[in-house]
Amino acid sequence: MILERIATRIDGCVDEDSVIDGRVIVEVGAEIVNSTIRGPVAIGAGTRVIDSFIGPFSAIGAGCLVQHSEVEHSVVMENSQIIDIPRLEDSLIGSDAVVSRTKRKPRAVRLMVGDHCQIDLE
Repeated sequence: MILERIATRIDGCVDEDSVIDGRVIVEVGAEIVNSTIRGPVAIGAGTRVIDSFIGPFSAIGAGCLVQHSEVEHSVVMENSQIIDIPRLEDSLIGSDAVVSRTKRKPRAVRLMVGDHCQIDLE
């Protein structure tokens, strides 16, 4: 509901290879590189979005890194990282979390999950 009411404000850096579509806030110190941001979306201060798609109804907190990933209908809290995730949607990622794909063998899903969580795997 809050994202429905935002007005576009770009205080951070958006490179010429990126596309901003719809109502998007990019806070001071945030950097958007070779990415598409489709609002309503809020990107926090100091966050870097690289080679990624951030879809509607998403909020990315301050100090985050989203790289080679797609995020839609999700909230990512401050200082978290989303790396090499082909599609993350309808999710809430807490503070200081890392969600990434591993190349480590053996390949497996490795989780550290707190209380009262729900995890849906494909």
